Amino acid sequence: MKIEQVLSALEQFAPLPLQESWDNAGLQIGLTEAEVSGALLCLDVTEKIVDEAIVKGFNLVVSHHPLLFRGLKQMSDANDVQRTVRKAIRHDVCVISMHTNMDNVMGGVNFKIAEKLDARVHTETTESAESKQPMVIAELPEAMEARAFIALVKERFDVKCAHCNELLTRPVKKVAICGGAGDFMLDEAIAKGADAFITGEMHYHVFFGHEQEIQICVIGHYESEQFTSEIFKEIIQRECPGVRCEIAETITNPIFYF
Repeated sequence: MKIEQVLSALEQFAPLPLQESWDNAGLQIGLTEAEVSGALLCLDVTEKIVDEAIVKGFNLVVSHHPLLFRGLKQMSDANDVQRTVRKAIRHDVCVISMHTNMDNVMGGVNFKIAEKLDARVHTETTESAESKQPMVIAELPEAMEARAFIALVKERFDVKCAHCNELLTRPVKKVAICGGAGDFMLDEAIAKGADAFITGEMHYHVFFGHEQEIQICVIGHYESEQFTSEIFKEIIQRECPGVRCEIAETITNPIFYF
């Protein structure tokens, strides 16, 4: 099977027109006419990810975050992106990224977060005025005390430390979810009557003024989107049977907790 068939399967699930205007999803590097020797699935493309693909004999990397985002004005060893691009080209490793189109599609990133919490997603999703990214509204199997809810989220997403506001005194049942940097959806989460809001990043000042209004739970950008690779694997295994695909062993999270 050719790389272009894998690319087509991914784009059929999450069409490129769904991406935000500022994004750069889709084919990043390589020739799609090549036969697939294997696909390595990851959140970020780094030199170590390309090294892992090379060692495993895979000529395709599928990531959530685009490697080429702001454009390149030179090709040298000046930074990590340039070094990664040069290594991928030198070893004939093709790179595909499914970013905000995977955020915005039904069954995408936010749905996977809900799945990890065993939460039932409402058919309703909502978008902000600034973005077409849907925020998923989901219900937990049963109402939980706020501290227990935060502990559950930390356990399911292997989070060392969650950033939260004051503990909610009412039970948490209805949860709004927006993976990655999602603080622009907080007001909408409140308007939808969510008891809690899970996201990956939130600015400091956004935390103010929501005491006993909603339980904010910020778990880290990487942590919130780390299971996106499972979506890639499900698509490839279903639509491209026989193609070897593995979730990367390399952890690309640049943030450490001490």
